[in-house]
Amino acid sequence: MSSLAVSQAEPVAGSTPGTAQGRPPLRRRIALIPTVTLLLGAVYCLLPVAWVVIAATKSGSELFSTFTFLPGTGFADNLQDLSAYRDGVYWSWMGNSALYAGLGALLSTCVSACSGYALAIYRFRGRETIFNVLLAGVLMPPVILAIPQYLLLAKADLTDSHLSVLLPQILSPYGVYLARIYAAAAVPADVVEAGRMDGASEWRIFTRVALPMMIPGMVTVFLFQFVAIWNNFLLPYIMLSDDEKFPITLGLFTLLEQGANAPALYTLVITGAFLAVFPLVALFLVIQRFWSLDLLSGAVKS
Repeated sequence: MSSLAVSQAEPVAGSTPGTAQGRPPLRRRIALIPTVTLLLGAVYCLLPVAWVVIAATKSGSELFSTFTFLPGTGFADNLQDLSAYRDGVYWSWMGNSALYAGLGALLSTCVSACSGYALAIYRFRGRETIFNVLLAGVLMPPVILAIPQYLLLAKADLTDSHLSVLLPQILSPYGVYLARIYAAAAVPADVVEAGRMDGASEWRIFTRVALPMMIPGMVTVFLFQFVAIWNNFLLPYIMLSDDEKFPITLGLFTLLEQGANAPALYTLVITGAFLAVFPLVALFLVIQRFWSLDLLSGAVKS
């Protein structure tokens, strides 16, 4: 009997244990579907990026005469021509984008942190109404607000200025929503009550106790806002007429329009688009370490 039991437990020669005749089980094959889907999505998203990287290395003649994914030899000349175009106006556009995105994302993160903390911690009449209005703002397309914002800033004589691009970006409904959700999860009510019992002011509790706990969430808000402002095209297009104040998106759009009459500018547009990706990649690499912080690390440090 024992030898019979052992022989029944042994797998058949040439087959894999737990499978039928050496074939992978159905569950394993189904598990490959998400992986294949993600790989296809990655290829779909990265293929245009690869095209921009390769096209930026080509000269004007190589761009239209060589194979699409064959690197060229004109990147240095393209970079030199881009820097020399209109006395380096491209770098002015990059500086404007850094100002709009950096300062706008920082101010928006501060407003979102204060607003989200207040909505999560304090109990007051109309709190849920305010939160529902914020949710409606998250669902509202920015194109609907662009014209009213232009009319309001025109009344204040702020159009065609840096403030006309900065001010509408400070209040982000999505940022406030994320800050509220994160503050509710990361800031225990007991910690806030303990600070009050120790005699700390509400502002001190927020800045010294709650805010360090909220840092990973606020870094996420900052990154989302930076990317959104950096890539924003419609608002600067409506607000600005002086091309010295253009961000990189609007500046490259004007170059692309001029390229219809001067095809040589196409290489400048592609090279400029390639360089415009580097600040976003550098920002992500710098701040990604904050996401590994523990939710209670701020309380431990303080």
